Amino acid sequence: MAVSANRLELLQIADAVAREKVIDRRIVLAAMEDAIQKAARSRYGSETEVKAEINSKTGEIRLQRLLMVVDEVENPAIQISVDEARMKNPAAQVGDMIAEPLPPMDFGRIAAQSAKQVIVQKVREAERDRQYDEFKDRIGEIVNGSVKRIEYGNVIVDLGRGEAIVRRDELIPRENFRNGDRVRAYVYDVRREQRGPQIFLSRTHPQFMAKLFAQEVPEIYDNIIEVKSVARDPGSRAKIAVYSRDSSIDPVGACVGMRGSRVQAVVGELQGEKIDIIPWSSDAATFLVNALQPAEVSKVVLDEDAGRIEVVVPDDQLSQAIGRRGQNVRLASQLTGWDIDILTEAEESERRQKEFQERTQLFMQALDVDEVVAQLLATEGFASIDELAYVDLDEIAGIEGFDEDTAQEIQNRALSHLAEIEAAQDEERKALGVEDAMREVPGVTTAMMVALGKDGIKTVEDLAGCATDDLTGWTERKNGETIKHDGALKGFEVSKAEVEAIVMAARIKAGWIDEPVAEAEAEEADEV
Repeated sequence: MAVSANRLELLQIADAVAREKVIDRRIVLAAMEDAIQKAARSRYGSETEVKAEINSKTGEIRLQRLLMVVDEVENPAIQISVDEARMKNPAAQVGDMIAEPLPPMDFGRIAAQSAKQVIVQKVREAERDRQYDEFKDRIGEIVNGSVKRIEYGNVIVDLGRGEAIVRRDELIPRENFRNGDRVRAYVYDVRREQRGPQIFLSRTHPQFMAKLFAQEVPEIYDNIIEVKSVARDPGSRAKIAVYSRDSSIDPVGACVGMRGSRVQAVVGELQGEKIDIIPWSSDAATFLVNALQPAEVSKVVLDEDAGRIEVVVPDDQLSQAIGRRGQNVRLASQLTGWDIDILTEAEESERRQKEFQERTQLFMQALDVDEVVAQLLATEGFASIDELAYVDLDEIAGIEGFDEDTAQEIQNRALSHLAEIEAAQDEERKALGVEDAMREVPGVTTAMMVALGKDGIKTVEDLAGCATDDLTGWTERKNGETIKHDGALKGFEVSKAEVEAIVMAARIKAGWIDEPVAEAEAEEADEV
């Protein structure tokens, strides 16, 4: 290969490579220029700064040597004196670059091979950049391809303008592919790596099913129906919650289609995976009842602070609500985002009786009353001594068989019992070394001071340095399971907002922040 080679042929090669690799023709020409520059340096010296230009219209190659203008020349290969430079360019100044034309040259075998390697490398890098730029914006889409090869259970998919991989754990169980098979999958990640862009596909991702429904159901594609959440046990069962923005359109019926045609198309693609289509509701209890279908639900009790929901079902519906190996309740939990406890009506009745007996015993011991009086108080819904101590006297007097004197005596005994507990807790607090100043923090009770002392929080500064989660506890999900970490105030019925107010008050008390600043932060938090 020589520089004097057919110029038209050079441009034809650049055009052919650009078309084949689907990259810009200018990138190929730039790669050729770099290759020629590298070959020229091997001819004229590695120190020589050579610049090659290829005319994109004629294919003419021009070689130049770049020299820096300096006061005193130390290396003639890369430098030129000011006087010599001004002979070529009268306006030349120290630090400028002067270009000298170089004669055409023939490539030797080694130089030609080196130039070829440069071109191949540059073209490969351009192809990788093009692939990454093309697919990084396609995360969340479904793509079609054909199986190119199978490596250790992972399926390599040819997408036409790139390769992707479906890892073994992203394939539906018992699903087998052979070379040449057509594959439809969900793009869930694209990474730029040393060996080129890696495109990761999945057939088990919950959004794969959601996107399949979007392809089959025009109302979802047109945003009339919205897929709110999806939960899958790949290859076995799935639940999808849908909501219609148009009250005249039934979201479940639209997803099922005429004689089940739409849902069956999705089921076929997912290798027979059974799909429950659930109507979404903004009311958590209603949504959960729908999510547990086909089981019937008798009662739902929500605990928003703990993020748990208790479901009571008829005795004969328990196995159906739980599902095979817990599948139904697990999918319902994933779909709704709530942790679910399932009880039968018999279990709930037994628990209520136990709670009634515990409250009766509490009132008998704390108030020194007989069993009948204690049962009457428990029956009326009183659950603690605090309620009896601070409730309006008329509520106690209104119980059948009670009068005002009886009500007053019960309330006095309740107050006396709480005073005894307060005194005992104050002694314990002192024994733990919790300072008196903690009592001056708004919202902090003696019982809280004992709990904080047991957790090593003994001064206002200690409390000011706590994060809210340190006191309330926090939850995290690992491997599909929710793990709860207890805080220092475990067992206290205080909301997260109340704990935040306590910590803020401690910081003001400790002098860490000024009160107006604290108010501004609180207002900002409320806005968020």
